[in-house]
Amino acid sequence: MTRTASLGVVKIPRRVRGTAYKAFYSMPHVLRRRIVRLIVPKYLVGAVCIIRDTEAPEPGRVLLLRQPPGRGWGLPAGLLKKAEPPHVGAARELHEESGVVIAPDDLEPAVPNAIVHAKGWVDMIFMGYVPASTTPLVVDGGEVLEANWFAVDELPTLTPNTARVLSRYGIG
Repeated sequence: MTRTASLGVVKIPRRVRGTAYKAFYSMPHVLRRRIVRLIVPKYLVGAVCIIRDTEAPEPGRVLLLRQPPGRGWGLPAGLLKKAEPPHVGAARELHEESGVVIAPDDLEPAVPNAIVHAKGWVDMIFMGYVPASTTPLVVDGGEVLEANWFAVDELPTLTPNTARVLSRYGIG
């Protein structure tokens, strides 16, 4: 085996690699699946909503939540349930955390739609638009302490992850 210094990649000779693949594919499917699950990285997948106020003059307003322990404001977000489509999970989390109702098909996938975080999770980002004056914000006081609209050019203290996500889309 040789190591490519600049990339840190181990190059395995074709003959050895071919033999390894033959052995792998000769194993029962159940065993192959277990081996793959052991060596492939695992990620949690979450859905995040960036909700804009359709009535606010430029640069606009964005919906933020303050959750325990309350050290910064964040975006409506949460983990997807098993086999739940990301846009459905985003709409569900948005409603659960803020009371805002948007049909899943009315959420637009952000570009890029997925952000892979180094600590083992992937956020699927969706954009939504509602009129703040007629959209009541309802929080439970447990999972979410407060929900409020903030001018994009006057954002409060954000959680580090929220600051990264918003900056990725040129917000704040």
